[in-house]
Amino acid sequence: MSTQTYDPNRSRWIPWAFVGGFLLVTGVNGVMVYSAISTFTGVSTPRAYDRGRTYNDVLHEAARQDALGWHPRLRLEGGALRLEVKDGAGNPVPGDITGWLVRPLTGERHEITLDAAGPGLWRGEVGPIQPGQWDTRLVLHGPGGQLDIRDRLIVP
Repeated sequence: MSTQTYDPNRSRWIPWAFVGGFLLVTGVNGVMVYSAISTFTGVSTPRAYDRGRTYNDVLHEAARQDALGWHPRLRLEGGALRLEVKDGAGNPVPGDITGWLVRPLTGERHEITLDAAGPGLWRGEVGPIQPGQWDTRLVLHGPGGQLDIRDRLIVP
């Protein structure tokens, strides 16, 4: 028969394994918190609560623009922005365009000028901007109404 003797030093590492596990979890959580805080750009809509309460106005405006029956088509060709707007019957819509480009990541804003290149057709140079995602916000002031044109472009 063998006799086993108890060695008190044999299980001394067990509490340190728990301490090490908690330190690992705390370290990983710290990295995740730092990453979340340093990469978030903040609220992108000022007075978000007030705007949310007036959302029915946004829906009415969208219905008004849909009633116009105008169909915009926006493209980036080379370094130029090309906009074509037609009504429900396929006829070109005349008017004046104002607008800008906004980079969603940084909020960087570039005014753009689109000149008439034909009936219902406008072209404008975008200028030197960084590659990536850009939002276009254009307003067409035409006969019988105003059309807000918002589209997302990818600049190569």
